[in-house]
Amino acid sequence: MGQGPLSGLKVLEFAGIGPGPFCGMLLSDLGADVVRIDRKGGGRGGSRTDITARGRRSVAMDLKTPEAIAACLELMERCDAVLEGFRPGVMERLGLGPDVALKRNPALVYGRMTGWGQSGPYASAAGHDMNYIAISGALSAIGTEEKPVPPLNLVGDFGGGALYLAFGLLAGVIHARRTGEGQVVDCAMSDGAASLMAMFYGFKAAGAWTGERRSNLLDGGAHFYDTYRCSDGKWISIGSIEPQFYALLLEKTGITDPQFAHQMDRSKWPQLREALARVIATKTRDEWSSIMGGSDVCFAPVLDLDEAPQHPHNKARGTFLEIEGVIQPAPAPRFSRTPGAVSGPPPGIGAHSREALADWGLSEAAIGALVACNAI
Repeated sequence: MGQGPLSGLKVLEFAGIGPGPFCGMLLSDLGADVVRIDRKGGGRGGSRTDITARGRRSVAMDLKTPEAIAACLELMERCDAVLEGFRPGVMERLGLGPDVALKRNPALVYGRMTGWGQSGPYASAAGHDMNYIAISGALSAIGTEEKPVPPLNLVGDFGGGALYLAFGLLAGVIHARRTGEGQVVDCAMSDGAASLMAMFYGFKAAGAWTGERRSNLLDGGAHFYDTYRCSDGKWISIGSIEPQFYALLLEKTGITDPQFAHQMDRSKWPQLREALARVIATKTRDEWSSIMGGSDVCFAPVLDLDEAPQHPHNKARGTFLEIEGVIQPAPAPRFSRTPGAVSGPPPGIGAHSREALADWGLSEAAIGALVACNAI
């Protein structure tokens, strides 16, 4: 049984890529019992560097066999939520779609993760994170003056996808426990990315956001909200939006140029950014960290993936942990009474086939029959 506020929650995950595994990791980190259905013969799995696969048990099944399909339906009867990330129609063709599953378990919450959603002109098309955030309006706002730049796959896959699916599944479970009624959660990364843009659509409606990149308050257009190169070639981030924080920035950098008094004059932002860049370039990143770190300037050094786990703030909070020699993020968020925990390393494919099926209530005879017909 996992440790955390979701202890006792049973989730059946059908193995996928990207946001699906990340959603499963989030639920497992907070205590959910996540059993993952992997493709039988699909590989070894269990790589210690496959961080988003941590904390589950793996059952390897051949979903081309009717026996495996029947076993999956039995597992759906015994769980609170299902998580799948196939294109629309795939689970229905397997005989594992929500209509069948909800007849077997009316309180089931059936989570569907796709890029474009279960309906719409693009629903059946392939895509990746960048495409999903492109259609939401997010990608057009991120990047340099010359071109949009994909922000890793954080906005679509993980922010607009996995986090929204985890949120949707838990909301569905709360509703099901109150009413006994399950339902389908249609989680489209394009929808989630659009939702994440709510504040910016508000800015646009208010006339406070232009369509040109690096010309707005939060896209690097403002000199007081940007990254700057230091004398050692490393970078710092400055986000001194509020007047009192901006005043402290000028104090800490020793800037007395009267031009800087015009903080919110957008016409002056380009020249002020150049002037501030010249000041920042006079010291190293560590020197600026000593001057501004931990102050109300709204400052942080820009750290790479080797440096971030070693930063004193991250070390003090235990933001990262090490499992089998692999540095990785610790469970988040934190709970005062029921802290989450990583319940195990990434599993090998089929490592828990017998154990997990038995634990979820399948008889030894039923498991033996699945083995005998090579369904697991």
